[in-house]
Amino acid sequence: MHRLEFLAQILSAAHNIDMRTRANINLDNDAYGVATAFAAARGIALGAAISELIRHAEQAPDLPLSASPKLKRDQHGILIVKAAGPVITSEMVREESEDDLD
Repeated sequence: MHRLEFLAQILSAAHNIDMRTRANINLDNDAYGVATAFAAARGIALGAAISELIRHAEQAPDLPLSASPKLKRDQHGILIVKAAGPVITSEMVREESEDDLD
């Protein structure tokens, strides 16, 4: 084994010794606000706060959908808000915009 390969293996093992993965993620503004406020309140780094929030969410019991009639699960199991009113189609918008031109 070459010395460089050996050194690379040691560095790789040392990099992941604390089981952290570095990632760039995009957060919605509200989620970022919650995470930064949580981090500040705990006096921890943002990454640690996000990890803690995710772990906490993973341990939370699943609420039955009947607990919130406005929520449903999509085909991937993600909770989404049920439509609350009539669906507005592109044809309806087109008709209304044509009425404004008359």
